Amino acid sequence: MASINAFKAALIGGGARANQYKVTINSPPRIAIGLDGHRTSFLVTATSLPAMTLTPIIVPFRGRSIYLAGDREFGTEWTTTFINDTDFMVRTAMERWSNGINDLVSGRGVKSPADYEADLTVQHLDRDDKLLKTYKFFHAWPTNVTEIALTSEAATAVETFDVTWRYQHFTTSGPAGRPASISDSPADEGAPTGEPES
Repeated sequence: MASINAFKAALIGGGARANQYKVTINSPPRIAIGLDGHRTSFLVTATSLPAMTLTPIIVPFRGRSIYLAGDREFGTEWTTTFINDTDFMVRTAMERWSNGINDLVSGRGVKSPADYEADLTVQHLDRDDKLLKTYKFFHAWPTNVTEIALTSEAATAVETFDVTWRYQHFTTSGPAGRPASISDSPADEGAPTGEPES
C-alpha cells in the first residue's frame, strides 16, 4: 500500500489552488465601453476553466452500439462573477457592450461580429504567481449580465453580478505560451500530445 509520503511526493506543488487565477477581459474593437483591464482582473471574484466535449457517433451493429469519436463541441458558455465597486466600472462597461450590439431604444448596433467580439483569457497561477496554464477564448461577447439584488438585509455584503460569455472556441497552453505537455515520458516522445501547436 502506498504511504502518505509517497502521495505527498506525487502531489506536485501541493496541488493547484482554485483561488489562484487571473482573468483578462479585452474590449471589442468598435464599441467604446470604458473598461480598465487592470482593475477588471482584480474585480473578478469567480470563474471556471472550460469543459471539453467530444460528441460520440453511435453506429448500430446487430443489436449492439459502437461508439466512435465525433466532432468537438464548444457548447458550454463561460461565466465570470464580478465585484461591483461604487463607480460601476465593469457593470457600465458590460451595459455599453450589450448596447453597442443592440441599442436599448433603437435596436441598432454594430453589424460585423469582428466589431463586437473580443478575446478573453483565464490564467491559472500557483501561490507564487507562477503561470501554470492558460485558456484563451476567441471571438467572445456577453450574452447575459445578471441582475444585482438590492435589499436592506445585505448590509454586510458587497454586490456581485455574473456575465455569461458566448465564444467560438478556446485554446490551452502552458507557461510562456508553450503547449502544455500531456506526458513528459520519454516513451511518448514523438506521439501526438493532443495540445495545439504553437
